[in-house]
Amino acid sequence: MNTVEKTILFFFLLQGVCCRDFSISLTEKIEALSGSCVIIKCTFEIEDKYDTNLTESDTGQWFINGTDVNINQVFNSRDPKPDHFKGEITGNLHEKNCTTIFYNVSSNHNGKYYFRIESGALKYTYTEKQNISTINVIESPPKPTEKLYVVQDQEEVLEGSSVSLRCSAETLCSSPPPTLTWSSTPRIPLSESSRRQELISDLNFTAAHSHHRVTFTCTITYQILDKNKTAQNNITYAPKISLSSSCNRTDVIECFCKVDGNPSPKLEWHLSGRPVTKSSDTFISEERFSSTVLRSSITLHQSLTHTSLQCVGNNTRGTERKLFQLLPPVSQGCL
Repeated sequence: MNTVEKTILFFFLLQGVCCRDFSISLTEKIEALSGSCVIIKCTFEIEDKYDTNLTESDTGQWFINGTDVNINQVFNSRDPKPDHFKGEITGNLHEKNCTTIFYNVSSNHNGKYYFRIESGALKYTYTEKQNISTINVIESPPKPTEKLYVVQDQEEVLEGSSVSLRCSAETLCSSPPPTLTWSSTPRIPLSESSRRQELISDLNFTAAHSHHRVTFTCTITYQILDKNKTAQNNITYAPKISLSSSCNRTDVIECFCKVDGNPSPKLEWHLSGRPVTKSSDTFISEERFSSTVLRSSITLHQSLTHTSLQCVGNNTRGTERKLFQLLPPVSQGCL
């Protein structure tokens, strides 16, 4: 192949690489808080032959649930209508950035969004399935999430150990930005560091006996139209069975089991590995002391003394078991 042929081949290959088509990049699914704002992050591409059509007077339009200009148009950057959504294109259309913010979001904003660009001979609506952004409006903010970090290598929080509670929350568009706060009952002094831009808040303290069963609550607050919208969550933990759980033997066998956990734990009794239900040989009762503490009692007939009995506490965070060995009564000899 001579030099001219090589140059021509390279020219045609370069044309194939440089050729652009219409495409758009949108956030596929967006959650928005009612009364707040919503941001659609958006960039687009056009066929390269239209590059010269992009000017500072470009027009960006948004349609919802269809592309009919008379029925589905909800925003026009150059010609806003009274029934259009209030908002603005914060991106620079000349630089192919169509990022848009809508204000005072309501249920009317629920739906699938299509973008259209107009500038001179350039008039194009991005209608392919992958070119749609869907907005879902919620009335209350999502609950924050928490994690418990214990610096020392241990399964339980021991007195004197360093503890860190981290709360994080999904960021939704709002002005001013949402805030994260911690509270506990009873109120105890805690050091706090907050990174608002990431919506992460850390509480660091040294565990003391006074912290036992204290509830730590993380709350996210949005200021919406002179009102507050909040969502909160409590620290959750796997069930812990009290060391005082035990059995007494009289004419019958009476055992009780006390468990503490968040979310509210459930208690089951197992005989020889099988769940126990009420019968002529067993009687079970429960008493709930609080949303996190439950006490269960079981009464067994003496015929079950050769079996093993287990108390099983469980919730969505885990399971804990306590084994009771049911030994037969000691025979009393004659003197």
